[in-house]
Amino acid sequence: MMNLKKLVALVLSVAMVSSTFVGCVNSGTSSSESTKDSQNVANNTGDSQQESQEETDAVSELEAEGYVSELDADGNYARGDDDEIYDSVLGEFAKLSEKARNSTDSDERFVLYAQAEAALLDSAVMMPNTTRGGTYTISRVVPRSQTNVMWGNDSDRLHTMLVMKDSFITPKERDELLEMWNKAIAGEGTYDPKAYLTEKGHTFTDEYNYTFSTAPVTLDWLNTSSQSDTEVTVNTVTGLVEYDNMLVLQPALAESWEISEDQTTYTFHLRKDAKWFTAEGTEYAPVTAHDFVAGFQHMLDARAGLEGLAGAGGAEIVGVDAYVKEGASFEGVGYKAQDDYTLVVTTSKPVPYFMTMLTYSIFLPICKSFYEAHGGVYGHEEYEAAVQDTAKYTFGSNTDVASQVYCGPYLLQKLQPDSEILLVKNDKYFDAASTTFKTIKAVYDSGENPKALYQDVVNGVYAGMSLGQASGTLELAKKDGNFDKFAYISETNATSYFAGLNVNRGTFALASGACTSSKSEQQKADTVTALNNKNFRKAMLHAFDKKTMNAASVGQDLAEASLRNMYTAPEFVKLEKDYTDEDGHTFTAGTFYGEMVQYYCDQIGCKINCKDGVDGWHNAALAKEYLEKAKKDLEGKVSFPVQIDVVYYSVSDGNTAMANAYKTFMEETLGKENVVINLVEATTTDDFYACGYRAANGEAGNFDIFWGSGWGPDYGDPCTYLNTFDNAIDGYMLKVEGLY
Repeated sequence: MMNLKKLVALVLSVAMVSSTFVGCVNSGTSSSESTKDSQNVANNTGDSQQESQEETDAVSELEAEGYVSELDADGNYARGDDDEIYDSVLGEFAKLSEKARNSTDSDERFVLYAQAEAALLDSAVMMPNTTRGGTYTISRVVPRSQTNVMWGNDSDRLHTMLVMKDSFITPKERDELLEMWNKAIAGEGTYDPKAYLTEKGHTFTDEYNYTFSTAPVTLDWLNTSSQSDTEVTVNTVTGLVEYDNMLVLQPALAESWEISEDQTTYTFHLRKDAKWFTAEGTEYAPVTAHDFVAGFQHMLDARAGLEGLAGAGGAEIVGVDAYVKEGASFEGVGYKAQDDYTLVVTTSKPVPYFMTMLTYSIFLPICKSFYEAHGGVYGHEEYEAAVQDTAKYTFGSNTDVASQVYCGPYLLQKLQPDSEILLVKNDKYFDAASTTFKTIKAVYDSGENPKALYQDVVNGVYAGMSLGQASGTLELAKKDGNFDKFAYISETNATSYFAGLNVNRGTFALASGACTSSKSEQQKADTVTALNNKNFRKAMLHAFDKKTMNAASVGQDLAEASLRNMYTAPEFVKLEKDYTDEDGHTFTAGTFYGEMVQYYCDQIGCKINCKDGVDGWHNAALAKEYLEKAKKDLEGKVSFPVQIDVVYYSVSDGNTAMANAYKTFMEETLGKENVVINLVEATTTDDFYACGYRAANGEAGNFDIFWGSGWGPDYGDPCTYLNTFDNAIDGYMLKVEGLY
């Protein structure tokens, strides 16, 4: 697959959505959604640069020259061949990724993927910028009242979240709660935040409100790879298992399960009191194993990008690739209902991370009878034909909450994309007693008036928000005293936002005519030729002053706090035992993944610092060195200056400030005689996201560099990130490079 993708968008408003506020995957803090806002805005800050050997500093002739774009017979720019360009820019990464993918030993996989990630970073086709968190925040959300596990959809599930009614949480209260949680994780006592806060006189609300800037485009949770869709729908559907707030995997619709001795067969026994309900709360049908099978086949048929996670390189479920790629019968797929309440999943080999995958939407059920009654069919071609008949196929439409039925703690009762989303507690849910809120309401916010939003947060309309310099909210909080009393620095998490360079651009304006490039046909070709030169790409990325750009949004104090320099979160996994690689280098037990990536970056001459919280890429002198090499490589092939289009959302003060900062430092560092940054205005969020985040494929990407997308991990293995750039398994994020 491509990797089960939790594709996340750059959030352009400043209010917080609970799920994001929930903190970092492994560390954790309570949060609301505002963190999405300033952190997503990719930026990083500079610190130490890694020195590397002289011999590895040179770029190979093939990589340096790269693909050369030439005008066609009519003098028009034409896209190149995706496969040729992929092999040129990411061939070494793909080779190393395949080697890692074939290992079934966790420690060996981690080391091999660290080598692959070093090659990905060294390709300079993408540059991690920021993560979520690292911003000044005020919030009423109680830390660790919901899970902060690093992967899957569970951190978007709100049914156990606690929100204080009477006040924001103070930094002291937050610190004490986190200390209690950490002790409980270590087996020293229990974690009861409600009792702790009640004793201090606090009260809690049974309503949770947040803001959104991107509404779900579908209610079919198996036909989307975008978090902006699933962060709403996962609250209306329950899966087999779920992580609790102590990071322990708990039974959900599966009461129990067994794993075979050879680690390839998983048998799940479903609870018999789970039901499907209409949006109004009327019972529709029991939840059965057949619903899980129907959901799984529908996910494979819909081909929204999730299917890649199920086969080779992902869950390795028997028969998936043959069904998806070769048209084999679904009978050969290892996903079976043994009876109404027993689901059996068979993998082709041991998959060390399989159980961690079950909290992602790929394994959610749909109501089989409801799906079929609303035009649902099975088989990819049959499905493709069925969805064309919109009169008959009405399943999961985002314009009608009655087009789906729900088996989760909440019922979706309103979805108005430019106005409001409303979830109401399902009192008939099998675990309704543990469901905190009676209602969850999301209100659309374009980001045009962050100061008004701040007042709503202070007045208790919304649970919290991050405070930004560009938005003016940081200044407001300092003036009214809320900064001193309540502000804290939100924890960073496992989501990685990055800048992608478009090495095979195919779109220069949206269909509406919005966001149109001013480049001539020759300038289009020159840009693509330049971006296919590795020295030029390295010049671009080492000139990228992430610290300065982040400061334009969040302020100088926290300019580095949310910066990320590698794609996988540095502490995402660690070795369980000592491991010696093929060259005889030994990593000791407990070595974090990021330390291994740093080692291999140093070995191949990739001059970056992989740690979080520094600008590990920015080095103006190095950028100029690479530029001079690139100009020699490109002599006679490109007319300078190279024109680089950057789309920005002009309504957002923060996004506008960052775009202007980018233009300034790039042209100052590389020289306007060499590189000119063209700022292309998007006046609506729809246009901004259409240019990159929601572009259907690489050809549809309307940019030369884009930093409005990121990736949240779906399960507990580095391949959950790296598969997104691996073309052998349909790498989903390659579209941010203009490929496929």
